[in-house]
Amino acid sequence: MNENKIFKTQEIFIPGPAGRLEGIYYKSKKKGAPIVLILHPHPQFGGTMNNKIILTVFKVFAMNNFSVLRFNFRGVGLSDSIFDNGQGELSDAAAALDWIEKENIDNSQCWISGFSFGSLISAQLLMRRPEISRFILLSPQPNVYDFSFLSPCPASGLVVYGEKDELVSKEHIDLFDKRIKNQKGIKVPFKGVNANHFFSNKENELIPILNSYINKEIAIF
Repeated sequence: MNENKIFKTQEIFIPGPAGRLEGIYYKSKKKGAPIVLILHPHPQFGGTMNNKIILTVFKVFAMNNFSVLRFNFRGVGLSDSIFDNGQGELSDAAAALDWIEKENIDNSQCWISGFSFGSLISAQLLMRRPEISRFILLSPQPNVYDFSFLSPCPASGLVVYGEKDELVSKEHIDLFDKRIKNQKGIKVPFKGVNANHFFSNKENELIPILNSYINKEIAIF
C-alpha cells in the first residue's frame, strides 16, 4: 500500500536535540484539525517508524482527519545520534511534538500514541505536556517499565494489550489497570486483543478499536 498516494504524506527532517530526526507527516485538509504524535517500539529491538502497527495507527488517525506525525528516534533510520536509554528519546519526542504544533497552530486537540517502548515515552511526555488531551498506549510493559508516575494521570486515554502477550503477564496488565482506574476525573479503558505483544497478523483487529475510541472522544470536544 502506497501511503503517499493515499494520504499525500511528506518525508521530513525535524531539528532534534541531538541532530536531525527523520519523520513522515500527514497534513489534514480539515481546518483546525486535531494533531497526533505516534512513537515506535524499542530502537535496539528493531523498532522503527515503519513498524506495521505504527503504520496502522498512522492510517487510522489520518482517516479520522488528524494531522499525523511519526518519526524515527535518534539512531534509527536516517535520524542522527545513538540510542540514549529513554532520556534522549523523550527529548526527541518533545521536539517532534513542538514541530507538529508549530505546523498546526490552530489545532483543536493534541493526542499522543505509542507502541511498546513508545508507549512508555508517550506516557512520560503526557506528564510533561499539559496540552495533550488524550493518549493511546499499545502493548505497554509495566513489568519492565515503572508506570507509577501516571499518578495522577493528567488525561483520559486508551490502553490496548495482547491477551497472549508473551512479554507481559496479564497480572501486570491488571495491576496497571487497577492503579489507573482508582484515579478520579479520568477514564482509561483497557481493551484486550487476541494477539501477542506485537499484534502479529492482528493489525486489522486494532482498527475498529481505535476508530471507536477516536470517534467517541472527538465528539466530546
